[in-house]
Amino acid sequence: MSTSQYDLVIIGSGPAGATTARFAAEQGLKVLLVDKRQELGAPIQCSGAVSRHALEEVGVAPEEEFIHEPIYGFGIYNEKGEKKTIDYRQLKAEEYGQEEGKKPLGYVVDRRRFDRYLMTQAERAGVEVWLKTEGLSYQPNNDGSCDVYLRRFNQAITARARVLVGADGLQSQVGKWANLRTHIKITELASCLQFIVDQVETDGLLEIITGHEWAPGGYAWVFPKGHGYAEIGLGVIPTMTDKNAQWHLDQFIKHSFFKERFRNSRILEIQGGGVPLASPLRTQYADNLILVGDAARHVNPITGGGIHTALSGGAIAGNFLADFLNQGRQPTAANLKAYQDGWLEEIGNKMWQLYEVKTDIFRTHDIRQRDALLFQTMSGYFSPHSEYKKI
Repeated sequence: MSTSQYDLVIIGSGPAGATTARFAAEQGLKVLLVDKRQELGAPIQCSGAVSRHALEEVGVAPEEEFIHEPIYGFGIYNEKGEKKTIDYRQLKAEEYGQEEGKKPLGYVVDRRRFDRYLMTQAERAGVEVWLKTEGLSYQPNNDGSCDVYLRRFNQAITARARVLVGADGLQSQVGKWANLRTHIKITELASCLQFIVDQVETDGLLEIITGHEWAPGGYAWVFPKGHGYAEIGLGVIPTMTDKNAQWHLDQFIKHSFFKERFRNSRILEIQGGGVPLASPLRTQYADNLILVGDAARHVNPITGGGIHTALSGGAIAGNFLADFLNQGRQPTAANLKAYQDGWLEEIGNKMWQLYEVKTDIFRTHDIRQRDALLFQTMSGYFSPHSEYKKI
């Protein structure tokens, strides 16, 4: 069987994989992007919130094709319903708003359409894309290349690459092939559930509700979805409660200070999954291999948000690999460590700081004190003066 030759084989075509592929291809690399799914963006496991800045910094125009609703700020609540409002339509009225010439702070996106849009961008940059293609294993070769073993439509295929990029999500299989420690502790994996509903009013804010009473180890949220719809959801850490996420979400909807607002809501769709609230992987590289996005745990450990960090990390990886391979450098683990060093300098060190902040909060045994710390941290994180804007 003949072996196809590539500079990069990327496994996983979500935001991190597609962005890595596009940036690398735009700089002359031959890239193959594969995904075992036949429908991009599914199953949906996140709320889809992303800042305008995150899109702009990777060259993604905010298109109606994938935007549900523009966002202008945040409403942060404690467990009793006391609220801190951070509305950029008021804070910077000359810049943010719905009026002509003004702009939103961010968006809630349709993940299926958003992921498809990113993949289309990659294809237009020259990336070859194979869906319904499963990665099986990889083997570094003595000549500095590696063989990537794939199964496409039940046919075994070998692709030869200089670098394999694992963008295959939480607890990455690609990382495990290289014996990287991609396992995540259950104490740092939030069980998340959200309902898509109608007849719940929203006002262009991402609303976040803290407090152990409603979401032990995490928080609840109400996000605008556009066209009269909203997302009501929460994430809990299973080791901090003896109830599941569905029980907590039912309690929040029926008994919280939002219960009158939710009284006429109808559930139209149910989405859920695991979201890491963990530190980044300590080692994100091996011989002929790097990890990006969720696979490297490039996820905000306080909010669980991963789209912004996936886009930023993908751009960092794509630029690094293009420069690295165009210089003819050998993709050994020792040389590829520079990828992780660059990522840490740009955004990773701030993620580690946030992880330490989160860890200190949840080491606090007194629930009232812990609730107060989480509310204070969330309020500060989303403030205009936050030092964590890049993540």
